[in-house]
Amino acid sequence: MTLEPAELVIFDCDGVLVDSERIYCRVDREVFAALGAEFTEAEVVEYFVGSSHDMLTTIVEERRGRPLGPDWQAPFKQRYEDALDAELTAVEGVTDLLDALAVPYCLASNGSHASIRKNLGRTGLLDRFEGRMFSARDVARGKPAPDLFLHAAATMGVPPERCAVVEDSPYGVRAARAAGMRAFGYTGGLTPAARLTGPGTVVFEDMRTLPGLLGAAIG
Repeated sequence: MTLEPAELVIFDCDGVLVDSERIYCRVDREVFAALGAEFTEAEVVEYFVGSSHDMLTTIVEERRGRPLGPDWQAPFKQRYEDALDAELTAVEGVTDLLDALAVPYCLASNGSHASIRKNLGRTGLLDRFEGRMFSARDVARGKPAPDLFLHAAATMGVPPERCAVVEDSPYGVRAARAAGMRAFGYTGGLTPAARLTGPGTVVFEDMRTLPGLLGAAIG
């Protein structure tokens, strides 16, 4: 089936626009170990890339065998900030992609508005998304539920079936499918392609190729 070109492109943030997942995963392992929950790098990628805060907390609590406090991340926030300040860059090819897009675009992330703004600011992308940033804090359920993508589409005034979602995690791809949107799984980061493939999904590894894929056939 050949689909009409998308009228709106919805980007995830971490791992899609900013190359933060490698940084988060490294610091996550250090933090979780300090809390008594050891994870391999592969487990961190599988469980936490693209997950919501509540989901992450539940998994860490299960691994350590006891609950975490209500603000358990607070003592470690500066560790993440320092690493991001020192290392964060835009995903390769993203600025070229945004320059080439002929349709409107926005951002929808499980992260907080504060973290979205900081990471876009660190990479020089904030001005490109001002007024078009949506957080899981805006809806009842974050990804993999479809709520966030549906909220973004409604706010931007585009029907779900005319939206394309760019994601790097299985949670995000599942949310796009549940929202009735076309999914584009970016494999240039940490998530293996096999975890992103599936119905209604195009898998790709170079951001610069996305404009040519947006009207592609999706099975």
